[in-house]
Parts: sequence; C-alpha cells; structure tokens
Amino acid sequence: MAEAFIVDAVRTPVGRRGGGLAGAHPADLGAHVLASLLTRTGIDPGAVDDVIFGCVDTIGPQAGNIARTAWLAAGLPEAVPGVTVDRQCGSSQQAVHFAAQAIMSGTADLVVAGGVQNMSQIPIAAAMSAGEPFGHEDPVAGSDGWLARYGRHEISQFRAADMIAAKWGIGRPEMEEFALASHERAVAAIDSGAFEAEIEPYDALRDDECPRRDTSLERMAQLTSLRPADHGGIITAALSSQIADGAAALMIASERAVTQHCLDPRARIAHISARGDDPVLMLTAPIAATEHALRKAGMSLADIDLIEINEAFAPVVLAWQRETGADVSRVNVTGGAIALGHPLGATGARLMTTLLYGLSRTGGRFGLQTMCEGGGQANVTIIERVAPCEPPERGSRSEIAEERRDIAGEQFRLLGRSEMTALAHRRPPADVVQPLGPLARRAAVVDELVSEYGDRRGDRDAITRAQRGQPPVVRVIAHR
Repeated sequence: MAEAFIVDAVRTPVGRRGGGLAGAHPADLGAHVLASLLTRTGIDPGAVDDVIFGCVDTIGPQAGNIARTAWLAAGLPEAVPGVTVDRQCGSSQQAVHFAAQAIMSGTADLVVAGGVQNMSQIPIAAAMSAGEPFGHEDPVAGSDGWLARYGRHEISQFRAADMIAAKWGIGRPEMEEFALASHERAVAAIDSGAFEAEIEPYDALRDDECPRRDTSLERMAQLTSLRPADHGGIITAALSSQIADGAAALMIASERAVTQHCLDPRARIAHISARGDDPVLMLTAPIAATEHALRKAGMSLADIDLIEINEAFAPVVLAWQRETGADVSRVNVTGGAIALGHPLGATGARLMTTLLYGLSRTGGRFGLQTMCEGGGQANVTIIERVAPCEPPERGSRSEIAEERRDIAGEQFRLLGRSEMTALAHRRPPADVVQPLGPLARRAAVVDELVSEYGDRRGDRDAITRAQRGQPPVVRVIAHR
C-alpha cells in the first residue's frame, strides 16, 4: 500500500470566546491557513486534488460546505473541490484520515486536510437544537430504535464527564492539579516560543489567548460545578476545555507528489484508525481506540515519544492515563485544550500540527494523537517524523521548485492553455517544438535534480526501514 506523508502544517492562534478571532468569518479563518499552507509548501494550488475540512455546528457562516467556501475565499482555483466532514470533536482529525486514505489508495496525490470553528459566532451545540422549529428537540428524540436501546438517558458531555470521574474515582483536587499543569505548560510554551513556527498570526493576534496566567488551585476550588452536586455534578469550568475560535490545515502528499514537487515532508502517517464505545458515557473511547491502534501498528506506548490527547475534560485524560499506563511526561507537553481552548472542528488539525512541530523540536520519532468524540467515538493517528532530506549541491529545494514554476509559466505564455492541454496527449509539431527547445533543456536539468532528490530520499527511507526491521521497498518505474 502506498504511503502518505505530511508535508507541512499551520494553524491560527487559538482565540478565546469573544477574543481576537471572534469577528472573523469562519471562511476567512479557513482561507487564512489554506493560503499560508500553500505559501509554506510552495505547491501550485492547482495541483491539489481535494480539500477536506472538519467543522461542527455547520449552520450560518459555517454552513454550505465550509471547506469549499474557505478555499474560494482564499482566492484559490475554482477547479479544486472541497468537502466538509463532521465526526464531532474529531472532525478535522478525521479529515486527516480521509486525506491519508485517498493518498494510500492511489486516488489522489495532494490533499489538504484541516478544520475551522468560530464558537464565538455559532455557539456550541447550536446544530443540536436547530431542528426545534421543525418539531425535533434534539437529534435522537422520536427515534424508536434509540429509545429501545438507550432509553431516555440524558446525552450530555457534561454528565458523561461527571460519570467518568465517578467511575474511575477521580477526585476534584486531582483534576484541578491536572488543569493547573495544563495552563502552566501552555504558558511556558508560549513564553519559550515553542508555538511560533506552527502559528500564522491573524491580523494583530499572534499568540494563543486562552491560557490563564493568573489561575491557581485556590481560584479553581471556589468554582461551582456545571451540573448540580446533588445530581452527581463535580466538573467545573476550570476542568473543562475552553470555548474558542481557530483554524488549522495540513498538506498530505503521496510519495509520487513528494518527488514531483520537490517536497521535503515532515512526517509519515504510520497508522490511522477509529473506534466506538458507549455513547452515553461518550468520552471513554480513546482508551479502547489507543489499545486497538497500538495493536494494529505492532507498537506499544513505550515506542511513542509524544502524545496529544484532547483535554475535553480533565477526567477524560486521567481515566485514559490510568487504563493505558501512559507516561504523563510525554502527554500534552505544551498544554492541552483546558488551557489552549477547543475550537471543535479545528482541534484535531490543531493537535496534529502541534504534534508535528513538537516532534521536530524535540527530535522524537513517533507521535500519537487521540481524542474523544460525540456519540462515543475516538480517532487515533500515529505519525513518524521524517528527517530533512539534504538538497543536491546544484540547487536548493526551493530553487528547483521555483525553476519548475518558471518553466511552466513560460510554456503557458508561448503556447496558451489549449496547446498546453494538447501537448499532454500528442507529439507536438516542429513549429511548436522549436521555441520550446531552451525550455526543454532547462526542464531536463530540473528532472535530473528531482531524480537526485528521489535517490537521496530512497537511501534515507531504506535506512529507516532497516532500523524498523522491515524489508526494503522495491519500486518498479515504468518508462514511456
């Protein structure tokens, strides 16, 4: 099966509710990261096969296929399609999975995956109640099948978080210490510049807004629970992810695209999977999903250098840690959603972006991402950092890519769109070949350099596979 690579990733700062991103149209937030991603990778936007974005509560400015709207709002080619997916909080992680699957199946070579959410404009769960004017109080009311299977249990993430804390015996002091550590790690990451490379500032906003520098255990202890204590309420706002706004995007590429476009990917997608669990308990699926993913990948948590698990609520991560035995020193090392915020449809891509840059910053090899999702689900992604490929001495990667773009532009100027299309299907006549002669010689040099890139990457990949105890990959190249 073909492999999928993450070429690069970028995100906006995460804005707090009513903060620096509150007034930004979701399409413009998405457009911002799309344009930045294409600038960073140097990829011709017309070469992108598809755009897959996650978004939740797709009503109002987030309705009508926000993936497509954001791409067009960025001024990018109309020929490139887009699709929006909803796996609740894991929507943009699922977007990465769909992109990787398209690459691995051979049906695409370049896919942009990401997500966007403006919770300041469209409140959380707005879509859940959008059917009320039409006689539907929530998504499951009136379903005989649901009622027969799950009864009239309250389906609420807040109740689920309380239930998890009770089931695993996780007390409020332990959860508050966990939440405080999340803020401290996030503040330290901001102050050290750990996020600078992954963030593309939006207007005046340059840093994540949600981490609270002035929080303390004493302040947390003063908060009342979100649900009544006599109904089992223990979770407070301090133990919950923050309502937030943001966007993130990643470029996923095939090996063929890596060679063709002179790309230097940051990571290989080593594993993707998703699992389900009790939809009433709702937030426990990362436990089973992590075990499933590691078994399928032939790995253990000891092989994983960094882990990003979404901090929907403190007990979600603490119960997962107890069941998996994960080393907490490798988990959410730059803080999690309790501190950084959780812009629902964008969080999966934000976590993957942070994981990608974290591996580069620390020199780690493997990273794992997981997150709980509405309906009792969880995605797991395992990535392997790819060491940078040294460019041929005769030209840097960016210089080679720029030369290719210049050649293509000159061909278009000489021949026009119709003749360029015809050249792809037949041998050109002599009067067309003659003015293209110098371009052909330039193109031959570029192709030689691209081949040298491929040889270098092949040597590096062979070493990596040998380190993993895997046989070498035999590639058959057909010449036309």
